Amino acid sequence: MIETRQLQCFVAVAEELHFGRAAKRLNMTQPPLSRQIQILERTVGGALFLRTSRSVQLSEAGKSLLEHARRILRLLDNAQMLAQEVAEGRRGTLRCGYTAASAHRFLPDLLRRLEADIPDASLELKEMVSSRQLVALRNGELDIGLLRPPLDAALFESRLVARDTMVLAVARGRRLADKPDLDWTDLDGADMIMYDSQESRYFYDLVTSKLVATGVFPIYVQRLTQIHSILSLVRAAVGVAVVPESARVLDVHDVVYRDFPEGSSPHSELCVVWRRDTTHPLVPTLAAIAGSLADASSRVRPAGHQTSSSR
Repeated sequence: MIETRQLQCFVAVAEELHFGRAAKRLNMTQPPLSRQIQILERTVGGALFLRTSRSVQLSEAGKSLLEHARRILRLLDNAQMLAQEVAEGRRGTLRCGYTAASAHRFLPDLLRRLEADIPDASLELKEMVSSRQLVALRNGELDIGLLRPPLDAALFESRLVARDTMVLAVARGRRLADKPDLDWTDLDGADMIMYDSQESRYFYDLVTSKLVATGVFPIYVQRLTQIHSILSLVRAAVGVAVVPESARVLDVHDVVYRDFPEGSSPHSELCVVWRRDTTHPLVPTLAAIAGSLADASSRVRPAGHQTSSSR
């Protein structure tokens, strides 16, 4: 069987047409170089070089082998480089889960940054609610996820990457669209589009806990999962809704966003999450990029924060 070292020696001699120069190029002495060529010639069953006391020339067999040998060595070099880049987290594919709301602002920024910093890496994106992502991470169906707390800190590592103030979405021209000094109490008895208590449990708990704490009881006219669907019903004046401020980027026509009094509104949190026992080299690289995108104004917790609370 032909060995890589034999091909390297053969190509060096074939290109230099001089055993002394080829040996110097390979940082070896001439006798072991000659032995490698002899072994290769025995393997292929014929002379690869025509040697005289004054010159070295390729034989017909040598000429036929040369391009194949070069191609094999290039493939081996490329394979080694590829494996090294994957091992160092500079190349490869990650199966990444994300919530629909994270695609409003954070995910596009993450994809742009990934393309700029690691152009040979890519994300295989899968839209899932947070609870489904946790199951997929646990089962090995995902490598990393963008999701909402809570999560099991014993199994997962996480980093908080975004906090989003909740605002009121209301159809233009409706009662609360232009009301001065909007307050949470203005939602008492109002027709409201609420999140589904199962599929959108995080936002359901976030909004209802605020309403209950404030003593406000709206009339829930619909319960939906996706924010873009909620905003469509808001536009149709079916009811108002409390949504993350990042939903503004959806630019739904005739929907107005109103801020609640400063400091009174809860924040939704988005975390990048991965299994503690992951061996995928790209996971820490992507987690670091996601962390670097965290907006300083959102007072994101320091690196290494673990979200472990439960509701």
